[in-house]
Amino acid sequence: MRERRNEYDVTNSVNTTDAQDVSQTVCCIYQDLYQQDAPKNLNQVFTDLGRLYRGEYPGFHECETNYHNFQHVLDVTLAMARLLNGCVRSTSTETISERLFRFGIITALYHDCGYIRHRKDTKHQNGAEYTTVHVSRGARFLEEYLPTIGMGDLAQAAARVIHFTGYEIPVDRIKVPGPEFRLIGNLLGSADILAQMADRCYLEKCYDRLYPEFVRGGIARRRHKDGSEEVLFASAADLIFKTPRFYQGANKRLKEDLGGCYNYIEEHFNGQNLYFEELEKNINHARTIAMEGDISRLRRRPPLSGEKPDGDDQQMRLI
Repeated sequence: MRERRNEYDVTNSVNTTDAQDVSQTVCCIYQDLYQQDAPKNLNQVFTDLGRLYRGEYPGFHECETNYHNFQHVLDVTLAMARLLNGCVRSTSTETISERLFRFGIITALYHDCGYIRHRKDTKHQNGAEYTTVHVSRGARFLEEYLPTIGMGDLAQAAARVIHFTGYEIPVDRIKVPGPEFRLIGNLLGSADILAQMADRCYLEKCYDRLYPEFVRGGIARRRHKDGSEEVLFASAADLIFKTPRFYQGANKRLKEDLGGCYNYIEEHFNGQNLYFEELEKNINHARTIAMEGDISRLRRRPPLSGEKPDGDDQQMRLI
């Protein structure tokens, strides 16, 4: 069996840095599931996303976050399509209509667009500074974007559903128009966790890319009302050492908060959950690194996915 490539998905067959490859795979799932050709706006949303992340979309800078980048959203979208497929096949097309399938794909593609900095913004220097509010920013973008692709009636629902990927609002307090949107939200939140944690270079990306985003976004340290400061992650190495503990919360979120919807992936993969298998490999590796205190075990080289590296964000792998 060929070793999994760093820029490929859990099946080692889809290049998650290539929007066309992911788009074709998603359209094939759609066509097979609903027995009809994919509508034009399903391809258009991938094209528009590429423009947004490259800085070609009117009014916006290019993507500046090297962890929450173009590959990440494509990877999540691929996982979302597979979860949607598994869900529909486990229930029926009445549970998630073809239009709601497209809605789910769009919310996956744009779930992190709130990290993209507006050109009029002179206060912030990097999109990572939006970390704590990026979901709300993304919600506002979708409210304006969906009407341009003929789905304006779902704009408000989209603005709610992408909150299932964030922590601004507890999952059980997110208000959605109906149970079908809560189901899609649960699937989306699950796809976000599964895709990133099953990435072959997940730990390397956490070290080299996520920690600098946490620093810029004010996540590495927490300031309390009394003025005192709590250090949550003292370094990039500390973030890796604490990843197994983070997984405990993510596992609870998958199984309880998001209703165990991650299991629908098994219907897509004929009984297997490839994402969960790869995720657990990463967590076991993180446990070994944490026990030995040996960050040199992080040896994989994540693909750049077209973004420009930020010199300030390149971390040396030292404990």
